[in-house]
Amino acid sequence: MDKACTLKAAQQTVDDWVQQFQKPYFDPLSCLACLIEEVGELARILNRLYGDKGAKTDEDLKNLEDEIGDLLFSIICLANRENIDLEAAFRRNMDKNTNRDTDRFEKTAQ
Repeated sequence: MDKACTLKAAQQTVDDWVQQFQKPYFDPLSCLACLIEEVGELARILNRLYGDKGAKTDEDLKNLEDEIGDLLFSIICLANRENIDLEAAFRRNMDKNTNRDTDRFEKTAQ
């Protein structure tokens, strides 16, 4: 995928790839377990970069990108498994957040 990628295109790319397997998607609870594993790996990297754990290296920044990518893949798999259009879900979420939180946080001076 070397061109601009929409959520819809990402979902299709994942689906095209997993369809080669007898069981393309795990059951929902297994998808959730994978997602939680990836969140844990992301937490470990963030703790090393910014928390008390230490051992900060340049490799951690690369790993941060990889872990976020793994998390995105897991989310796409769960969404595909449940036939959720991530672009529509994202639009609804942004509408909700921009309307609900319009005065919640201090804004920068414009």
